[in-house]
Amino acid sequence: MPKFLPAGDRALTVEFGNEISEEINNTVIGLKYILEQQNMPEIEEIIPTYRSLLVYYNPLLTDLVSLENKIKYIANSKISTNNTTKTKNKTCVVPVLYGGEYGPDLAFVAKYNNLTENEVIEIHSSVAYKVYMIGFAPGFPYLGGMSKKIAAPRLETPRKLVYAGSVGIAGSQTGIYSIDDPGGWRIIGRTPLKLYNPNNNPPVLFSAGDYIKFKPITIEVCEEIKKQIALKSYNLEWI
Repeated sequence: MPKFLPAGDRALTVEFGNEISEEINNTVIGLKYILEQQNMPEIEEIIPTYRSLLVYYNPLLTDLVSLENKIKYIANSKISTNNTTKTKNKTCVVPVLYGGEYGPDLAFVAKYNNLTENEVIEIHSSVAYKVYMIGFAPGFPYLGGMSKKIAAPRLETPRKLVYAGSVGIAGSQTGIYSIDDPGGWRIIGRTPLKLYNPNNNPPVLFSAGDYIKFKPITIEVCEEIKKQIALKSYNLEWI
């Protein structure tokens, strides 16, 4: 049974648990999908997180209690949220130039886990990661499924500038910086892909429920991809 909490005067939080769990996140994204299919005019925006759904509503069209009852009915209906979750999305291949000036913390992550740098790269790029949520900065994907073999603590003092496209590790999580921003994650590489562009529709490259697989590339390939992106001729690789 989800827990309903008011969030200000025009939003409702629907909580499904208190842990990072793929099962819980599937339920969150499943309910988001169901609500979107209802075409409810009173709902203005739906934002999924690891374990909850934030629903913004128009207070001129509904009230907190009415919306809660409607969502509660939908969540508890015969239509299971797990069964209505969209079929697993295709996986987007994200090219990454690991190490060197593009991944200044790769050596630390390797040493911290008694691995070589190549072993860290191999482990990090060997699985498909689910995008659990978008947050922290516009288009920043929080990814689940990283091996604990390459987990590493955040920096004691965050950097004042982390470049857009930087791939980082914080604890047992991995993610990609979508804009130039301060940050304390351990940076192990950088992708030339643009995760956020306010002129695009949608402006962010990924959304909750997508999957990402990292692909190690050379500096030559990285520069070529940058050129293609600048010319708008680069096509994302999906598997």
